[in-house]
Amino acid sequence: MQKRSVTSILSELNASSDDIEASALVSTDGFLMASLLPAGFEHDRVAAMSAAMLALGSQASMELTRGALDQILIRGQRGHVLLTRAGPETVLVVVTRPDAQLGTTFLDVRRGAEALAEAV
Repeated sequence: MQKRSVTSILSELNASSDDIEASALVSTDGFLMASLLPAGFEHDRVAAMSAAMLALGSQASMELTRGALDQILIRGQRGHVLLTRAGPETVLVVVTRPDAQLGTTFLDVRRGAEALAEAV
């Protein structure tokens, strides 16, 4: 069976829900691996900030005895940013609309993260 490309998985994820506006795959050391982010976003800055948040969230989760970090949710006035592990060295970053149905979005993102973990 042939592996799917990272970009095609991100495209399918973005198309899976009207609530998802953008997505990217970032390495845990802050490098952008693939993205479907709008032109106005600073792609390298998004990658670096995502890796930093993941590292800090992982440390906090372990210090507070919550186990290994799975997700980080940022809720802003104009929408959400969801960071989800997509393998040991990568994180999936998803940007949603403010009124996103988070339950179904979490499910779509989890499936996307699993597919990305297999692809990289």
